[in-house]
Amino acid sequence: MQDETSTSIANLIEVVENQIADQDPKKVAETLMRLRMTGYSRDEAIEYIACALMVEIYDVSHHNGQFTLSRYEANLDTLPDMPWTDEINLDIGE
Repeated sequence: MQDETSTSIANLIEVVENQIADQDPKKVAETLMRLRMTGYSRDEAIEYIACALMVEIYDVSHHNGQFTLSRYEANLDTLPDMPWTDEINLDIGE
């Protein structure tokens, strides 16, 4: 299970890195800059962004929904706070 979790996190980080490189969605790069300017390392900021992405993926997979850019961007806006952690149990390991 730990190997699967590590692989999943690595995959999310790769997606975030691609979003930053592609500037799509633009809010991801803006969030990275905002978090860096408030003292977070690049790696920490990327991990926070990956958490926001994971929430969107969780919602899509567990509620048979569609990816919602506005919801993803709203979650990015809350970072580094993660109010959704009380609502869902994300097993991302430590």
